[in-house]
Amino acid sequence: MLTHPTLDLLYDLGLHGLAKGFKQMNASTEADALSHAEWLGIILDHEVTLRRQKRFDARAKAAKLRHNAAIEDIDFRAARGLDRALFQKLASCDFIRDRRNLIITGPCGVGKSWLASALGHKACREDFSVLYHRVPRLFAALAIARNTGRYANMLRTIARTKLLILDDWGPEPLTAEQRRDLLEIVEDRYDTGSTMITSQIPVERWYEVIADPTLADAILDRVIHNATRIELSGESLRKTRAKEPPSDSAQA
Repeated sequence: MLTHPTLDLLYDLGLHGLAKGFKQMNASTEADALSHAEWLGIILDHEVTLRRQKRFDARAKAAKLRHNAAIEDIDFRAARGLDRALFQKLASCDFIRDRRNLIITGPCGVGKSWLASALGHKACREDFSVLYHRVPRLFAALAIARNTGRYANMLRTIARTKLLILDDWGPEPLTAEQRRDLLEIVEDRYDTGSTMITSQIPVERWYEVIADPTLADAILDRVIHNATRIELSGESLRKTRAKEPPSDSAQA
């Protein structure tokens, strides 16, 4: 068999996964016992796996998640009121497929941002577009974009994203400009994508943060009515783990 010309052709076509599989199968004596269909199926699996990995890498890079977190590393033993069954259901990413929102509240240090990043990581693995923003920095970036002519493009990018993560919502009251920005975001995303919000502020006090009753009604109506809520509690995990022996793995 003319191995090298075939490999060159696969590389020229951009089929790097097929090329890798072809090389492995061609070097394996066990491959001689396989049928043509089995042989082809195995090398096609290499191509599919490589393409999925490339899509995930691109999704994860674009998401800019705050933590390198994975749902497999979540510590359900921590005393913070995290419902394992509910979280595992969320990890299926069906809430994104159904365009539902997610709200994670609780005191500082209980792992809100880490859990949000873990779900964002899983969404990237499920081939959803994800975008992470800390709310204060998002408003600052929008203000800059407004002055540099990139505001509309930034809003379009946010609107197209299947999962938008807004981390560290509150506690400072919003300015008039920030209220308008937030209304634009939730209006564009209403029933088209999922928005995940983390906050130290209970949902009942979000009206105070928005600081305008009319806009608060408009914003929260588009966020809360179809949202799943996770309300965490307990002592900061940072304080708890500072008392424990060092561990090789980071969990939250």
